[in-house]
Parts: sequence; structure tokens; C-alpha cells
Amino acid sequence: IAGLAALGTQHDYIIMFLAHAQALAGAIEDALETISQILQPNRSDANLSWPEALRLRGELQTKQGHREPAEADFRTALTLARSMDAKAWELRATTSLARLLRDTGRRDEARTMLAEIYNWFTEGFDTADLKEAKALLEELGSAGVRLA
Repeated sequence: IAGLAALGTQHDYIIMFLAHAQALAGAIEDALETISQILQPNRSDANLSWPEALRLRGELQTKQGHREPAEADFRTALTLARSMDAKAWELRATTSLARLLRDTGRRDEARTMLAEIYNWFTEGFDTADLKEAKALLEELGSAGVRLA
């Protein structure tokens, strides 16, 4: 992995893929350590991949039962994605946050924020991310939501 650092941002996506694989194998601590390679505050290229890296770290923290830091990561990922006008990252971060909000009894907040980003999309409803968001919206009760 160290040899891939010259690839810059592309390197980050390989790191995220590795962290995801580690998490699937149950090695959550290893995955958190891996994802921390991306979230270094002194990196000049950090902003491009940070929304997804923060979302992934939030998912890992959720698996450990650390809901407060997970929520903070999801909200930061969401803020960064919005500042970049990166709607795909925004959808992913919002879906993760909405799932956490649902699990902590904040279903109305979850539904409202997820419906807002879901309704922004006009196509691509067969993609995994939009299918996941739609399923969560249906579970939360989709009043006032246009579900494609």
C-alpha cells in the first residue's frame, strides 16, 4: 500500500476498499487504523476523499457501538459533501446518518433529511445507493416523499 501513495487521491479509494474488506472480515480495529491513513489533517489533497472516508469511519464506529463519534463523522461527511456539491457522497452520508438516527429513535429527523437528498435525484434510481435510500425511506414512512 505504501507504494501506492504516489497515486494521490486514487490511493485513498484503494485504502477505503481495503478498510471495507477488513470490516467485512470482522477486523474493525484494523479497518479503523487503515482508514486513519486517509484522515490525516496535514494532507493537501484530503478534501476529495474525506466525505466517504468519514462516512466509512462512522460505519465502523457504529459497528463498535460508538454512536456519538459515528454521528459526528456522518454529519461532517455530509457537510463536506455539500460544500463540494458531491451529491453521491451526500446521499451516502445521509443514508448512513439516517440509519443511525432511526436506531436512536429519531425517525422523523432521519426521514426528513433523507427525503431531501433523495428527492434531489431525477435519475439513477436503479443504483445501489438510491435503492438503499429508498428502502430506508419506505421503512421510515415515506409521507411527502416522491419514491421513484
